[in-house]
Amino acid sequence: MGIEIERKFLVDHKLWQEADKPEGIPYRQGYLLNTPEKTVRVRVAGTKGYITIKGATEGFSRKEYEYEIPVADANELLGGFTEKRIEKTRFKVPYAGKLWEVDVFAGDNERLIVAEIELRSEDETPEFPHWIADEVTHDNRYYNSALSIHPYSEWDK
Repeated sequence: MGIEIERKFLVDHKLWQEADKPEGIPYRQGYLLNTPEKTVRVRVAGTKGYITIKGATEGFSRKEYEYEIPVADANELLGGFTEKRIEKTRFKVPYAGKLWEVDVFAGDNERLIVAEIELRSEDETPEFPHWIADEVTHDNRYYNSALSIHPYSEWDK
């Protein structure tokens, strides 16, 4: 069984724009099943396709199973079996021995930038890059599955 232990943070836009970063990878994803207890996601990341099954979050952890699938199948599933999709560019940024994944959202979630870090245990404390802002790990609105239903552009500011 796979376990994902992950924390999420907002990213300071100005500091992120000024930061050195690798080339980003375009992502498109949608949900075949999207409930608080479980999600089934289909994703196209660059030239690869994936299907991912995730359980409910407990603390920073949840069960996760991810499998690569043919990109043509992923595109067909996105087009024919998902109603709302997320578009973003993901940047994989190594920092202090960890890999930060920074998602710069587009479409209905434009102007949102979220950084995620996977940990070995819930009590691990990573070093933070200077562009990290507020932690949103326990704010379900920032889950990609939630953003597909209630996009950032529709939030009351």
